[in-house]
Amino acid sequence: MNLVKSLNWIEYLTGKKSLLYLLFILLLTFSCTQSNDENAIPDSSHQMVLVLTDASRDTTGSLYYFERVSKDSGWILSSQQIPVVLGRSGLGWGKGLHTPQNTFDFPIKEEGDGRSPAGVFSLSAVFGYKSSDEMSHLKMPYIHITEMIECIDDPDSKYYNRIIARDEVSREDSVDWQSSEKMRFADIYYELGVVVDHNSDPIESGAGSCIFLHNWIDENETMAGCTAMDPPNMQEIAEWLDAAKNPVLVQLTKQLYFELLEQWQLPKLNLGDN
Repeated sequence: MNLVKSLNWIEYLTGKKSLLYLLFILLLTFSCTQSNDENAIPDSSHQMVLVLTDASRDTTGSLYYFERVSKDSGWILSSQQIPVVLGRSGLGWGKGLHTPQNTFDFPIKEEGDGRSPAGVFSLSAVFGYKSSDEMSHLKMPYIHITEMIECIDDPDSKYYNRIIARDEVSREDSVDWQSSEKMRFADIYYELGVVVDHNSDPIESGAGSCIFLHNWIDENETMAGCTAMDPPNMQEIAEWLDAAKNPVLVQLTKQLYFELLEQWQLPKLNLGDN
């Protein structure tokens, strides 16, 4: 092959690769644009619990809750600002109803990382130490926490990230976990709480488990990945939640809140100069 033919062949290959590369970039950009344009808040959700922190590593934040009458109406603030504490490592993108944004600058939550999940999550049930009869006034499904109730945090278990009654596991299935949260013995933390549907559909091994809203003992402590608050505030939220309104939890840094404010049609808050 002479020099001219060689150069023409190289030019052809280079041009072909450049075209393929350009097509790849365009497809990637289109894909990202499509996912980032989504509103992660379901139209059917008429209650929202919003938690905001100053930065991804912060372990404290503020909680607000809101209602709306329809998907086209504005969110109405139903609470005062409520102080909360989060995971010891701050926030990391969880697995919920959202598509994670800015993943290069923001960590993805994993089992044992001490992060509370950021994003949008359904709130599916209230749980507590009181009997179901005592909590029959609630408008949410209720899980009575007995001595047998455990939340499985062993990624190798087929029951991973599930709340189960140990005595109801059949002999055929057997107890296959090495670690779990024995919820009845968690002091006042789990005396009352709400199940956060992080990593629930489908459950991914190692992506994080047993995420709740629940009581705190001390406002200066940090959690393993949950979001905790003063017991009277937890009681107020548990009684306010209504399954018919498909409540969701939204947890974000303030920076992400402002970035996603219009896209997710979030409630507008006056956060000062932030």
